[in-house]
Amino acid sequence: MTDVFERLESFGDRFRLHRGLTAEGDWIACERLLDPCSDELGQVLDAERRASGQVSDHATALTVIAVYAGTVTAAAVLAWAVEGVVVDMRPGNVAIRLSPHHGFEAVGLRDPKVSDAPVETLVECVLDKHLLPLAEAMRVRTRAGLRQLYGGVAHGCAAAFCIASRRGGDVDQLQKSYETFLAAATGGLDRLGTVVRLKEGDREGLFYLRNTCCLYYTSAEQVKCSSCCLDSVEDRVTNYRRVLADGVVPH
Repeated sequence: MTDVFERLESFGDRFRLHRGLTAEGDWIACERLLDPCSDELGQVLDAERRASGQVSDHATALTVIAVYAGTVTAAAVLAWAVEGVVVDMRPGNVAIRLSPHHGFEAVGLRDPKVSDAPVETLVECVLDKHLLPLAEAMRVRTRAGLRQLYGGVAHGCAAAFCIASRRGGDVDQLQKSYETFLAAATGGLDRLGTVVRLKEGDREGLFYLRNTCCLYYTSAEQVKCSSCCLDSVEDRVTNYRRVLADGVVPH
């Protein structure tokens, strides 16, 4: 079990999981976020709106869901992709710490339970019981569109495969794992974006092309995500090739 968590951390800080949480500290239980009326969901949305300077509740929700899927539950997706195991990231087992900056300070598990399980178990754990209900709660709370929220889920899940492919992961394995995950995924994620495989010189990796927008360009930072659907596919691929050649890992 320890080896799995160490392997995750080798791919970067976003995949680090604190383990054996206690009641102490400023952790927010993720199960509380599934209640659209909860104070905890309000805290998460307020923290991101202050950090990024978003202009509306629904734009904040779209930003949060993409970052959440790409950080909070991404470790479980990557653990299955590279080790064939499922980390228990049902919302009742996960907690987060807020950050004064865009994103989250930390992700933790109450019980660091890992099991050998098929992709269907991963989908149930990460999508059916966690990310998709969270998207629905945000829809109710902020009136953000469900398709756009699901687009953030799709983007965040794909990020685990794409980032790992550019940080030493086996690109063939990760591409095959992503295709298996996408085929099993619920929520129509297969219609919300596409993963492309690019190569520049001796560098190769997977990159995501979104079909929905998270509206992050409306924030105070006024920048678009590298996968933003407001840019043409050709422009995004050109940009991805550039960052691949430079050895940069875009978010």
